[in-house]
Amino acid sequence: MLRPQLSDPNCFWIYGNWGAERASQSSDLPPLPTFPPRYRKFSSALGPVAALLVLSISVLSVGFPVMMSAKRILISGGAGFLGSHLCERLLGEGHDILCVDNYFTGSKANIAHLLDHPRFEVMRHDVTFPLYVEVDEIYNLACPASPIHYQFDPVQTTKTSVHGAINQLGLAKRVRAKIFLASTSEVYGDPTEHPQTESYRGNVNPIGPRACYDEGKRAAETLYFDYWRQHKLRIKVARIFNTYGPRMHPNDGRVVSNFIIQALQNEPITLYGDGSQTRSFCYQSDLIEGWIRLMNTGDEVTGPVNIGNPSEMTVRELAEAILRLTNSKSDIIFKPLPQDDPTRRRPDIGLAKKLLDWEPKVDLEDGLKETIAYFRKKLVD
Repeated sequence: MLRPQLSDPNCFWIYGNWGAERASQSSDLPPLPTFPPRYRKFSSALGPVAALLVLSISVLSVGFPVMMSAKRILISGGAGFLGSHLCERLLGEGHDILCVDNYFTGSKANIAHLLDHPRFEVMRHDVTFPLYVEVDEIYNLACPASPIHYQFDPVQTTKTSVHGAINQLGLAKRVRAKIFLASTSEVYGDPTEHPQTESYRGNVNPIGPRACYDEGKRAAETLYFDYWRQHKLRIKVARIFNTYGPRMHPNDGRVVSNFIIQALQNEPITLYGDGSQTRSFCYQSDLIEGWIRLMNTGDEVTGPVNIGNPSEMTVRELAEAILRLTNSKSDIIFKPLPQDDPTRRRPDIGLAKKLLDWEPKVDLEDGLKETIAYFRKKLVD
């Protein structure tokens, strides 16, 4: 979607009714009065003053609790695998969603079914550049998360994590929004502690080929907590472990999507190393539930909180499960383990259970069946 011009009356929700020029003059301005999407028709037909009068009358007639129940939520990376599921979930809860994505790894197909929704807007934008919008909450998901994608342009990956965090934290500071960071279990590197608790400081190679992502996310966490300490910003930090489900990118190099695509095409399934390295796989709907529960906690809860499935399995066991569920004739072949690839990965979710009353519910086999069905249809299409 093209960015609306300041002369366009529909820009009230996007830019605030004093315009982006005024907003850009100071990062300390209070939140600007804005119109929810359902009132845009009044701003177009009657002009901003009349529309504000209509909005005021409506507030007086129905009361603030009704008007304020729906939040204006910005989701950066909203057209990605997890972002699109989050958009769906929050729309279903009655919120107004602004989906922002530059489509590097996100896909328009992931959100195509949402485009006609009256409370959904989409904007092509790169978070390494500032964005001036009026929102109540921000979910910062923007960053390629698979090695194939984040190593394609490692400098840009680091910029996305660091500059993207700075820009979105600055926005949250200006409009006093609550802000969420989708961090990663990669901040633990190749862990020497198992399972990994939030207090573990990690074992990361800061100059290796994965560092652009690992250290980028560690820097983003630093920025979030500095904004919390210095500016009293309301922050929520989640550390995500391996997640799978429909809308995964078919060529992102992750084990679940790799194995399913190879199995469905009866191609050899590629295992790196001897297949004994372990992972824990969380289905997308369980992860989204954990995110929303974290976002809805009190301001005293900042995280970081591990969100993932504590059920651990070897990569070879995963490959064998996918072969069985797809009735594939694929063989398993072995290749050298990539540099700095973690040998063990499993979250300790005790903090999530305590603070969020959360733990994953979807059984791995049930989640794999849904994911296999998605990729089977995608290969046919």
